[in-house]
Amino acid sequence: MEGGALRRPAGVRHARGTVTELPQRVVVLGLARSGRAAIAALERRGVEVVGADRELGNDDDLSLLDGAELLVKSPGVPREAPLVAEAERRGLPIWSEVELGYRLLGARILGVTGTNGKTTTSELLGVMLDAPVAGNVGRALTELDGQLEPGAWVVCEISSFQLEDVHELACEIAVLLNLEPDHLDRHGSFEAYRDAKLRIFERAHTKIVPRGLGLDGIEFDADDPLPAEPLIRGRHNRENAAAATAAARAAGIGDEQIAQALSTFPGVPHRLELIRELNGVRYVNDSKATNVAAALRALAAYEDEPVHLILGGSRKGEDFAPLAAAIGPNVKSIHLIGETAGELAAAIPQGEHDGDLATALRAIHPDPGDVVLLSPACASYDQFRDFEARGEEFRRLVQNLSG
Repeated sequence: MEGGALRRPAGVRHARGTVTELPQRVVVLGLARSGRAAIAALERRGVEVVGADRELGNDDDLSLLDGAELLVKSPGVPREAPLVAEAERRGLPIWSEVELGYRLLGARILGVTGTNGKTTTSELLGVMLDAPVAGNVGRALTELDGQLEPGAWVVCEISSFQLEDVHELACEIAVLLNLEPDHLDRHGSFEAYRDAKLRIFERAHTKIVPRGLGLDGIEFDADDPLPAEPLIRGRHNRENAAAATAAARAAGIGDEQIAQALSTFPGVPHRLELIRELNGVRYVNDSKATNVAAALRALAAYEDEPVHLILGGSRKGEDFAPLAAAIGPNVKSIHLIGETAGELAAAIPQGEHDGDLATALRAIHPDPGDVVLLSPACASYDQFRDFEARGEEFRRLVQNLSG
């Protein structure tokens, strides 16, 4: 069997009207949110499902694949994982949870990918279209199983990890926001990462692309005229707003509805999120800045204000030199935490090695009008479950600061 081919029709239709063939036995590898949702959706259809996960101690049990016809893989599982490698050796199809969701839901997918801005743009589009948002952050796509009318819109944030394992996914509208180095520890090279991202355009009806990348499609740019100025700050968010506007117009949404969303959408948690103002000092949670490009956007958003910057986390194989070059005279102090603190110190010698969030906050002595900005430029897996847990810890520490 190759790609997405399966043997046994189950009569499930997806958005293109063709019948998706569901197997009798599936292995779901990785039992985080998306894996659990995939299991529930398959079991509702009478499919025998076996779950595998590192926490269960069976993620390397190759016998689980005996009699299986499909492996559904959570995005965090690399292709080198024993069950994935064995499934490939046996010729079993491997799907991402997004591929499974597309085949089951019968929805029109507005897919959004890019290095940065995916969640903000997806949530903004959800408001514009009055449609559910699912995928890479928040709700898994298969969690919507049984909740939608056929042909309903769904905005789906899709990561490069999820796009590695799509076969029939056909977005009605596919949005690429940007392409900058990220996840090089997983993909091995920028070229491989880029190739994974561009898979969103395979079989897409309408393509929304950044102006200047030389890609076919409807182009957008941060300087485009918009029906209204976005409420959320930063040039990068105006670029996100331009992409969302182009996609919403392609979906048939009028400018009045688009303008209402642009002027009222407050942004998403952990992305330039104002946690608190205390004694004239603003504490901003940008924990979702898990790569250098995202941190550069945060610095640009506050380039005219005095900033105390908290950087660091787990390694992703990125070069910190562009970050060092972007730190302007408005940055009053730099505080380095996590696994990458030493690497960051080599690139940014003026940074103070504090180790963790609590120590960094104690070391900062801001004046009224200053901004304390957590924008790590790194992943979070050295000290936290994910970037959300890191952001929540920052929130807790800031809320506990005394006046």
